[in-house]
Amino acid sequence: MAGAQARSLSRHHIVIIIAAVRAATARRSRFRGMSMEHTIEVDPCGGTSRRAFLAGSAALAGSTILAPARAEAAQDAAPAARTGLAHSDAGMVTSPHGLASQAGLEVLKAGGNAIEAAIAIGAVLSVTYPHFTGLGGDAFLVISDRDGNVRSFSGIGQAAAEAPGYSGSIPLRGPGAALTAAATVAIWDRAFAFSKSLWGGTQSWSTLLARATEYAANGFPVTPSQCFWQEFRAADLPAWSGFGRVFAPEGRMPKPGEMFRQPQLARTLDRLATQGGREFYEGDLAGRLAAGLAQAGSPLRASDLARCQAREEVPLRVAYRGGELLGLRPPTQGVTTLEIMGILDRFDLSGVPEGSADYYHLLVEAVKLAFLDRNRYVADPDFVDVPVARLLSRPHLDAQAQRIRMARAMPWPHVYQHGDTVYIGAADREGRCVSMLQTVYFDWGSGVVVGDTGVLWHNRGASFSLDPASPNVLQGGKRPFHTLNPGIYLKNGRPRLLYGTQGADGQPQTLAAVLTRMIDYGMDPLAALGRPRFLLGKTFSDSRDSLKLEQDAGRQVFSELAARGHQLSPIPAQSQLAGHPGAIRIGPKGQLAGAHDPRSDGRALGL
Repeated sequence: MAGAQARSLSRHHIVIIIAAVRAATARRSRFRGMSMEHTIEVDPCGGTSRRAFLAGSAALAGSTILAPARAEAAQDAAPAARTGLAHSDAGMVTSPHGLASQAGLEVLKAGGNAIEAAIAIGAVLSVTYPHFTGLGGDAFLVISDRDGNVRSFSGIGQAAAEAPGYSGSIPLRGPGAALTAAATVAIWDRAFAFSKSLWGGTQSWSTLLARATEYAANGFPVTPSQCFWQEFRAADLPAWSGFGRVFAPEGRMPKPGEMFRQPQLARTLDRLATQGGREFYEGDLAGRLAAGLAQAGSPLRASDLARCQAREEVPLRVAYRGGELLGLRPPTQGVTTLEIMGILDRFDLSGVPEGSADYYHLLVEAVKLAFLDRNRYVADPDFVDVPVARLLSRPHLDAQAQRIRMARAMPWPHVYQHGDTVYIGAADREGRCVSMLQTVYFDWGSGVVVGDTGVLWHNRGASFSLDPASPNVLQGGKRPFHTLNPGIYLKNGRPRLLYGTQGADGQPQTLAAVLTRMIDYGMDPLAALGRPRFLLGKTFSDSRDSLKLEQDAGRQVFSELAARGHQLSPIPAQSQLAGHPGAIRIGPKGQLAGAHDPRSDGRALGL
């Protein structure tokens, strides 16, 4: 039984729970970085009301010059102070939720390795961060040992073999959007086997799922992030199959800090703990999942689940500042992040002040060029030819860099990709490390809770195109384009940075800012994560292809960027639109420094 496996909360866990409740109140000031007439209201749920958020965004977007902000510097720094910079020379983890990070730290303390810690973190996040990740989603990881032997694992659920003939468009929510298998558990299972055989893993599979089972059965305090996203989608939630039964069991959504239980999910986790990861795809649990999906109206069948497998791949590489950045292969946009950084490597940033108009302009223009390549080429390489070697070649990167004009912005036509995700980083005392992302695509995925399993299914299949000319056109058994792309930076052949972020189209953009700040400007992870960031293109709250920039970038920066032709939409300092990255820096002697984004509910913890 799940209850038998669940351990009682320790004093340290109680401290974390209390901290989460306090954070729910403290975060009420996070969105008040605008001038008084555009202040975003914070609702009783601890987040920004959808109506106020949209109204504030629209009002600000009417001008390309930002009005003076009333928020003080200390107010902007408050989230960073709560998150903190962790230090250690024996092991470290980072994630967007304190309880998840604590679960990973427990594994390291028990002698587990970085892969085992990452699995434990991912399992807890599947319970405590249900709006962004879960068992019914996809996952990816890049791993390295101390000597820079890097491997990547790709967990992408393929489309149903009998993909339906959609009329006009693929649904964004509901059973029609639940059209791809879910590979998160397959990734855990594959990584666990690798850990046992090649990294000398010592932790049992059931141990790695124990904390997740405990929090599902006994409850955990609801985060401000979950509360924000349930309020943001409040108008849509009642229509989602089985959603209210699990996430509003008493006819209402939980409030921040309130204990929230998921007994059905606890039983599912307990079943996985005793039967192994393939139970999700081939066992009795798989049969219940398939029946629940079919009953809801999804095209997925038991045979589709059985075919779902994680893949081990050779990661892509690009040179940067005397080192190498490594990322995932298509159909992810890992090649896109690497192309952006390869373009930036052609510029000497030592003469470009960090946070200046030149800095943001250069990054944004590199993003535009790489995104145009991404939209033209990136899809499942089992179905189409993706010219990754050419995209990352020196001649192509040289040519792309030469297209950038510092005095003028290029025009920007672009199709937005949704997505919400969680980043997990882990490093152990042997110098082995993991950079990992999990997702259900949109916040709350498809909205479909499958049968009596408590599993919320993702909607990654909604990213397929119905245009026959698109490389990402829907086909039975095809893997969809994926925005997720965690990475590792090597210097002198050894891992020096672990990084990744939530944010869909924003992921390569956020990573460009975080990586340049840590590599080129020498910032520690917390400083780099806390600086103002941008988001080019449409978002879930704004249909314009404008450049969103956090307002604490400063009035002068906005003025100079507008003069170069950028169509600007100011967003609040520490905005949720700017992503939730995490990072761990590894020093030459194994010293670790890590942080999670101050915009999130997360934290880094060191041994």
